[in-house]
Amino acid sequence: VQLQASGGGLVQAGGSLRLSCTASGFTLAYTTVGWFRQAPGNEREWISGLKRGNSNPFYTDSVKGRFTISRDTAKNTVYLQMNSLKPEDTAVYYCASGSGTITSTMRTVRGYDYWGQGTLVTVSS
Repeated sequence: VQLQASGGGLVQAGGSLRLSCTASGFTLAYTTVGWFRQAPGNEREWISGLKRGNSNPFYTDSVKGRFTISRDTAKNTVYLQMNSLKPEDTAVYYCASGSGTITSTMRTVRGYDYWGQGTLVTVSS
């Protein structure tokens, strides 16, 4: 069972990146998937998620309208399209997979069983 996060990089403010979270050993569509990020000195924060069996996306306020989460079941992958990036979006981004569907739990680190290794996003001003 493994999650692989990729797609990070260096981008100028206002630019875009698309992160990918690909699963091996299990079907990602049968799980709740979350994207988190962690900036230096900060706690890991939840930013977006998709519940298992539900296509309605969830976002934290700071990324709403700029980020879009989506699922490609054929590729066993969840994406995070990030537009209008800001320097404060700079962080290591993680994807995670879990079995719960309670919204409050979905927004917490403890709501997930498997984690990708993280991919660094750096937004320059």
